[in-house]
This record gives sequence, structure tokens and C-alpha cells, in this order.
Amino acid sequence: MAEKKQQTYEEAMKRLEEIVSKLEQESLSLEDSLKLFEEGTKLAGLCNKTLDEAELKISTVSEEANA
Repeated sequence: MAEKKQQTYEEAMKRLEEIVSKLEQESLSLEDSLKLFEEGTKLAGLCNKTLDEAELKISTVSEEANA
């Protein structure tokens, strides 16, 4: 069975933008809206985690450079 590839930050943001656009512009059923909302929430979490990790890495590198 093939492993599912982890999305990059850029891929997640692009999909999140698509979801927001669909939720804003389309007449979706409640079920479809909830599915998109759930997917969007997971993607937002992935993006936040990626940004937090990048911030930590930058802080670490900056501290090492100033040491």
C-alpha cells in the first residue's frame, strides 16, 4: 500500500484557499460544507504547525549565530 505524501505548506495553503472560495461562492449542502470545513480545519492546523516549526528553527539559528 502506498504511503500518503505529506502536503507542503504551499500545497496546504492552496487547497485551503480553494476551500474558502467554495464555501463563500457555492451553494453547498450542509454535509458538503461540513466536510470542507473539517478539511480546512486540518489544513489550517498543518499550516500553523509548519509555521511554528519554521519560527523555532529561525530562533535557534539566530541564537546560535549570536552566541
